[in-house]
Amino acid sequence: MRTNRIRTTALAATALAAALSLTACGGGEDKAMGTKPAGSAETAAPAASNTDSTAQPDAPEAGAPETQTVPAGGKHAGGNGKKPETAPNTEAAASIPACTPKNSTVKVSDVKRPINHLLLTVTNTGSKDCAAYHAPFLRFDGAQAVYPILDDSKPQAVVVLSPGEKAYAGIGLLGEPGENEPVKSDNLGVIMVDKNNNSKGEATLKLPAETYTDSLGFVTYWQSDVENALMY
Repeated sequence: MRTNRIRTTALAATALAAALSLTACGGGEDKAMGTKPAGSAETAAPAASNTDSTAQPDAPEAGAPETQTVPAGGKHAGGNGKKPETAPNTEAAASIPACTPKNSTVKVSDVKRPINHLLLTVTNTGSKDCAAYHAPFLRFDGAQAVYPILDDSKPQAVVVLSPGEKAYAGIGLLGEPGENEPVKSDNLGVIMVDKNNNSKGEATLKLPAETYTDSLGFVTYWQSDVENALMY
């Protein structure tokens, strides 16, 4: 059996409660600006195909949703537990705007290997550089809690995208067989964040047919190449 080490950030949990409350009420700031927040599953735009995202306007900057982290170890189906090789960290990325649904597109796709995995791809569609900060916050079928983030996949450097460039995140859908009951999911909410882990908008995607998840799955941090994103 796998020992699933979970670390929950109390500050992030408080922020998610505030963000969901603001979304449900329409958000005072959003009303002042005349925009509509990202919203929950009930107010999200219709699901797009698995090759295109339906971008929502920026969500209130109330901080990060409640997140969970799980260790790497190669015990997920198809994973090998290796640590990605990345360039040294720099301070330059801190001043670069975040990649959001306004300046980029997100898609989700099935992969043959590893099994029980999906691949997220974000593409900078703007005219300036953007940074794929941290990891995407995922909500399957509008779940209130976001999907666990694989802590050991954190790269040493933030992935900065020039116009037209892409970044990738791997999604491990299931834990070891028999450890938990899989649930079929149809839609995926992908929340992009800034350098402070604040929500910058949510894209709603249509998942590939027959996608099943459980609570032992994970999503990686954004990576500069597909190999690093799918190595777990």
